[in-house]
Amino acid sequence: MKAFHEVRNYDSDYMVWHSRYENIGFLAHWHKEIELIYVRSGSCSLSITDQTFLARAGDLAICESGMIHYSNSHGMDNSLDFIIFDTSILGPIFQNPGFTHPLVTREELEACGLSERLRALIDTVSRELEQKQPFYQEVVSSSLQTFWALLKRYHPRNETEHLPDDRRSRTLGELQELLSYIDEHYADNITLEYAASRMNFSNSHFSKTFKKLMGINFVTYLNLVRVEQAASQLRNTENKITDIALSCGFNNIRTFNRVFKDITGCTPSEFLLLADPDVYKRTYYNRRSAEKEYVEHDSLTLVKNHQ
Repeated sequence: MKAFHEVRNYDSDYMVWHSRYENIGFLAHWHKEIELIYVRSGSCSLSITDQTFLARAGDLAICESGMIHYSNSHGMDNSLDFIIFDTSILGPIFQNPGFTHPLVTREELEACGLSERLRALIDTVSRELEQKQPFYQEVVSSSLQTFWALLKRYHPRNETEHLPDDRRSRTLGELQELLSYIDEHYADNITLEYAASRMNFSNSHFSKTFKKLMGINFVTYLNLVRVEQAASQLRNTENKITDIALSCGFNNIRTFNRVFKDITGCTPSEFLLLADPDVYKRTYYNRRSAEKEYVEHDSLTLVKNHQ
């Protein structure tokens, strides 16, 4: 499920990516890379693991490796810069820093002399990745390493270099394992009770934890996975709609039709008649707000909020 466990494609084997967007939010997802989100203007609502906050112009949000994160910024004007890079770029200075809070405010950046450095970093990464002049990888890597080292120097973090194996980190790992399991076994009878038992949670605690970390409830997430798979089969195979429904975890065609229409806005039969049925533009999030559409030719998790 690419929109949730994101595996990013890079132009080369050099795993650094940058882009800038206007009025952007994104769906709950996680990846092994580090993600820096700079609010160039406006504001956005962000949730990283179990911390939800409002980031304003000049702020920096840090999403460490493996952390589930999403942005629900409908109705907010913003211009955001994204830098995503593999932890190997940092070399030995990475050592999972365990920042106590993912938000570095504009005031904190200015007090540490990092505001100008951050803007210079973004400009450097953008320019070097685009122009690809000799030694551009070395220039980008050294710039990221320097800025990361300064973040570790100034931004509050845990006393030890390695995060403790506490309940919070274990919960995150268990949730990632559950999401991977759903991606592979979506056709099975995966109940909320079963999902909760995999994490050794009560049903109510699991429901609250899942909604807090993912931004949507468990049943909605499971249906998103199943409908995405069903839509792919509808467009790419000659299988009958009933067979597709059963192969994607739906017990009967009536339930399949209802859920499919709730998520995509059309029935499976209507979906087949669409001229350009891009499933990634017709998800639950898109249906919940008609003013949202996916950004073309980029990360499947990004959505554009029209004003």
